[in-house]
Amino acid sequence: MKLNKFSNLLLASAIAMTASTAVHAQSRDTIQIAGSSTVLPFSSVVAEEFGNNFAQFRTPVVGSGGSSGGLRQFCQGVGASTIDVANSSRKIRPNEVEACKANGVKEIIEVKIGYDGIVFASRTDAAIFKLEPRHVFLAQAAEVPQNGKMVANPYIRWNQIDSSLPDQDILLAIPGSNHGTREVYEEKAVVPGCQTLAEVKAMEKDAAHKFCTAMRTDGRVVEIAGDYTETLARLTAQKDAIGVFGLSFYEANRDRIKVATMSGVEPNQDTIISGEYPVSRPLYIYVKGAHIGVIPGLQEYAQFHVSEAMSGFGSVLESAGLIPLSDEERAEMIQNIKQKKSL
Repeated sequence: MKLNKFSNLLLASAIAMTASTAVHAQSRDTIQIAGSSTVLPFSSVVAEEFGNNFAQFRTPVVGSGGSSGGLRQFCQGVGASTIDVANSSRKIRPNEVEACKANGVKEIIEVKIGYDGIVFASRTDAAIFKLEPRHVFLAQAAEVPQNGKMVANPYIRWNQIDSSLPDQDILLAIPGSNHGTREVYEEKAVVPGCQTLAEVKAMEKDAAHKFCTAMRTDGRVVEIAGDYTETLARLTAQKDAIGVFGLSFYEANRDRIKVATMSGVEPNQDTIISGEYPVSRPLYIYVKGAHIGVIPGLQEYAQFHVSEAMSGFGSVLESAGLIPLSDEERAEMIQNIKQKKSL
């Protein structure tokens, strides 16, 4: 009898705690967002406009932390103590999806919001660069092939890599590994450049990837963990530096930096939409399906983010540098949000 009474008390306590947690989850009335520094300015504009246009909801709070950092927070679990949306400048990885689901985040709604290009930029008073992926790889590689063997990277000036490049010290400021930009930078520029080399073509796949992504450690490649303003500060301080940025950041800072061509193509909205410019990528937000209907305005915010008025052609986000989705892609994303289509 005493044991049954004790068990009933425990059950009642557990039910009370569950009810309290549910009430607490519903008590948070502000959408919480974190992640990519590339997506940050776009989400900040959407959050402000959402607050202005949806008076019944509070203005969302948008933080940064990089794509990996935002997805890590997103995947910590479900409930008021976890974020509702992760901004990402790359697609979520399979191991991140697994981590999410292991922590109870089983409804992951992937929303493509538009496109961006990755540009190589220098100060406006610096030399003009016409880059190829091969140049980028050889500038940052830990080792390069010479005379039939791999040697420590001997290149210290760009014209040593290719006589068509400026006679200027090599100094690359690239995104840290916490940034989605870093993954796309490697996937679309470094690795393709590396794979043009005959010695690499002869390697096993895993060995080739390891070789292609190994970086020199003599100070000529600097990893920037912060946002693009930190990279810009590096260029301001050092005339020879070339930084890796999102196109939207470059567009907002044309008076301070200029871009290199890549494979003969200048990065701009037209060349990215057409696919001519080789270093481009889609941008995403990831919405926690379990929080829709619990955190006020979450579904409305997600749909507003990809609405034609907010992010279509002629919209405020296009003016801010986002390259819009096609009409077909936009309709698909809105439908995915409405149906809570999960990965």
